Amino acid sequence: MSASAVDTFTDVIRARRSARAFLPDPVPADDIRGVLEDAQRAPSHSNTQPWEVHVFSGDARDRLSEAMLKAFEAGQMSPDFTTTYGADDGVHVQRSQRAGATLYGAMGIARDDADGRAKAVAENLRFYGAPHVALLFVPELGDVVRAANDVGMYAQNFLLSLTARGYHGVPQGMHGLFADAVRDHLGLPADRKLLYGISFGTADPEAAVNRVEMGRAPLDEHIVLHDTSL
Repeated sequence: MSASAVDTFTDVIRARRSARAFLPDPVPADDIRGVLEDAQRAPSHSNTQPWEVHVFSGDARDRLSEAMLKAFEAGQMSPDFTTTYGADDGVHVQRSQRAGATLYGAMGIARDDADGRAKAVAENLRFYGAPHVALLFVPELGDVVRAANDVGMYAQNFLLSLTARGYHGVPQGMHGLFADAVRDHLGLPADRKLLYGISFGTADPEAAVNRVEMGRAPLDEHIVLHDTSL
């Protein structure tokens, strides 16, 4: 386990960051197994555990990247779930736009630099240089909402376990844009729906984008209290 691992639960939560530049060093197998065992403890509706997780390293990681980049370059997007925001989505769109501007600014990419932005987008499919990526699938159960929520809790355990061990991960919705290409590459049936991937490894401490602090909205923008005092 890395010497930089944090200790308390609150420390782990507040230390978690989405890294977007990684060192090539692989995570030891014992730590990967530990992360997966921690993630497996996530709650799920009636203990259904509706997650199917594919972990890629080495040549398998490279072949997956090539398949996704090929679909990207051909414009063959095939998301299983809606990924865009509507014009009336208000504050949610504003937060997304602010986050994008912050990240591109940290990367030194100007708003009008279309080529630079396209290259930055493609880095999603190179996993930002991370040595490992986990793809999270959900079976087609009902309207999938409940099962997808369970997979989200699995992913949070996964990310927090990485942090506790001194590593970083980044959930990447862009991976879900190429669901058909990924299923074809892996030989998976159509009822395995791709939510997103998590690239993970050791964050590059020299990368400016890894020092970005996104921040969070104050509680009163999200929480309604009913006979509850804070």
